[in-house]
Amino acid sequence: MFSSKRRPINIKELIIEKSLQVFAGISILTTIAIVFSLLSESITFFKEVSINEFFTSTVWTPLMEPRNFGIIPLLVGTLMIALGASIVSIPIGLGTAIYLSEFASRKLRNIIKPILEILAGIPSIVYGFFALTFITPLIKSIFPSTEVFNVASASIAIGIMNIPLVASLSEDAMTAVPNSIRNGAYALGSTKLEVATKIVVPGAISGIIASFVLAVSRAIGETMIVAIAAGSNPQLNFNPLKSVQTMTTYIVNISMGDVAHGTVEYRTLFAVGATLFVMTFILNIIAKSIISRKSEVA
Repeated sequence: MFSSKRRPINIKELIIEKSLQVFAGISILTTIAIVFSLLSESITFFKEVSINEFFTSTVWTPLMEPRNFGIIPLLVGTLMIALGASIVSIPIGLGTAIYLSEFASRKLRNIIKPILEILAGIPSIVYGFFALTFITPLIKSIFPSTEVFNVASASIAIGIMNIPLVASLSEDAMTAVPNSIRNGAYALGSTKLEVATKIVVPGAISGIIASFVLAVSRAIGETMIVAIAAGSNPQLNFNPLKSVQTMTTYIVNISMGDVAHGTVEYRTLFAVGATLFVMTFILNIIAKSIISRKSEVA
């Protein structure tokens, strides 16, 4: 007969395991607390304001008489900023990643990578003043009707800020593609461009899509750049040369303390925040669905 002996308990491993469980629990509890705080105040808000008005009205004047609570102008302004920033950051970031991963020499890569890291480390408020003092005058010289605060300059600044994010994550994903796949494609007579665009990029598509989603989410949630460069005009318009107000800009304005706590105007802060949360949540779900489908095909 064999005597069964229990494995001796390693105190160090047990402490590390329990610590990691605590950290994971803190993350979950923090998420639950954020959702609860948003939902509790939002539910109170929607007891006083019709959901139909909130999501269909095109007039947003919660601080002025007559009060109107249509979030459409803020929603359109936010999406215009995100779209413009994506048009700048995604093509340039992906092109930079392809170049660094497949074409650049080691010496040149060692020069470009630190520059990208410097761009990533610049505070967003600096990008905001850069947009206001450099990008806006540049656009105004081409289009004289451009307003001082406008969508285009804010979008370009956010796009520039997001380029390192897209480039770095996409390059990491492409670098993870095994060299044996590249060599097999070269053996079949493929050119370097064909290997990069038809082999490496499809092989790293999950990581690339993840970088796109992060860039769009960051553009949607950006605050300082849009507050400085895009203005605070909650008017519904689709002209990128005019001022708009985004959801984050409105949240900043309300959070400055000019609105009394507990009023319906104060609760718009949570309603707008909950809408922003749901937008990014849906975006992440769509991205995960696309990534899972691409992984199954691969």
